[in-house]
Amino acid sequence: MTTTTAAWTANDRDRSWSSPDQDDAALDFHRSLAGYEPTALTPLPELARELGVAAVFAKDESTRLGMPAFKALGASWAVHRALESAQAGTDAEVVTATDGNHGRAVARFAREAGRPARIFVPAGGIHPSAVAAIRGEGAEVVELEANYDQTVTAAADYAAANGGVLVQDTAWEGYEEVPGWIVDGYSTLFREIDAQLREAGRHAPDLVCVPTGVGSLLQAGLAHYRRASAGGDTAVVSVETEAAACMGPSLEAGHPVTVETGQTIMSGLNCGTPSSLAWPLIRNGLDAAVTVSDAAAIDAAHRLADLGVAAGPCGAASLAGAREALTGADAETHRRHLRVDADSVVVLTITEGSEANPVPDA
Repeated sequence: MTTTTAAWTANDRDRSWSSPDQDDAALDFHRSLAGYEPTALTPLPELARELGVAAVFAKDESTRLGMPAFKALGASWAVHRALESAQAGTDAEVVTATDGNHGRAVARFAREAGRPARIFVPAGGIHPSAVAAIRGEGAEVVELEANYDQTVTAAADYAAANGGVLVQDTAWEGYEEVPGWIVDGYSTLFREIDAQLREAGRHAPDLVCVPTGVGSLLQAGLAHYRRASAGGDTAVVSVETEAAACMGPSLEAGHPVTVETGQTIMSGLNCGTPSSLAWPLIRNGLDAAVTVSDAAAIDAAHRLADLGVAAGPCGAASLAGAREALTGADAETHRRHLRVDADSVVVLTITEGSEANPVPDA
């Protein structure tokens, strides 16, 4: 059963359901890369007081493998696996569509593998600095007058027609292996959180807020926290832009729903269709879906900057979502549903730095 208000959809998940255990292949691969080190898990006691919990930590992805976003984790592992598995020639292009940081990360690791990259983007859908950063990785950028879902289709069609190696971070029927590798790559982030909390003398998080586009990072978080060995006690909340909020409607419908997308500063979250690969974990493992406005994300970004965390709007959506869930309308009901109280530990996944997507003035 789901319960929905304007910005909140609660999912009464089956707490006996668990996801399979994971192997160490992606983590071991990341540890082998030059420049790998865990990103910071920054304590924010001021936010803990504001949110009425024991501790808040920001998992700051602004320096991930020399790039300003978590996407480097999934792209590095998936490009490696896709090129290893592909029957394409050594000069075959690596192809993807992006509405943010995924395209730059794919371009970077294609270049490091000695392959050309072709990145499709929705024209006007991402910040010009992000487009410039993709070109700066040596990739060919194709701008289309289309929304994100249409751009993904165009990239897939191009790769199929031209012998390219498609490395896309959303799944559909018949295309699930590569998105699965991307999700496996993202698991490193959550494994680092566990180790860092133990080092800080803290237990596993009681709540993790995950900015969500198609749901690949969300899938990685759910796969991690819903393992039988994890106990299943961590509440996981997806945070979407209200301009492209498909998780709540999908939970209500009981199946993936495509919604019309609009304009938003949270370009990396401007996706109208859940990944088919992510959906079973979302349906069975997600606690709630929250939507936030551009204004809320910008305000959260400025608050994080005041505390020394330089988050872009997508990354700051995590704080905006936590605020909505824990201090907004019906907060007491939301807190009971999430089992969050004054003794809880909250982790905000700050998925991008402000370098990746500049934050306008409040």
